[in-house]
Amino acid sequence: MSVNDPRGPSVDSITTAKKGKKKPGVERLAHRACNTKKGAVKPVVPWPDRLFVVDPAPIVGVVEQLERKGGRVAVARCPGRSDAEDAAEWLLDRLSRFAPDLRVTTEIDEVGGGTLLVLKTV
Repeated sequence: MSVNDPRGPSVDSITTAKKGKKKPGVERLAHRACNTKKGAVKPVVPWPDRLFVVDPAPIVGVVEQLERKGGRVAVARCPGRSDAEDAAEWLLDRLSRFAPDLRVTTEIDEVGGGTLLVLKTV
């Protein structure tokens, strides 16, 4: 295949950069798409399009932070209270399956003409 095709050839380094400093790296051919996918891609839990949220926080990062430190984290801004309530309901349902041991509640704060959705550990 062409080098521009996802199935085209690319050089894959088997030795990590850290280990490569000590000894020469080992390389092999790989599909461009396969080699690109194996990079440091963080997992994402997407917010659904049906929710009206602005600047939604990355859910995986928020869960990691709350598990590590506890406390409270602002997770999204919404234009109105009903939008924030819909987002809070969805978020609690999603977290009950994604991080079942994490005990959290939501708070809705009215701020600056908008609504802030906050996740708080119990």
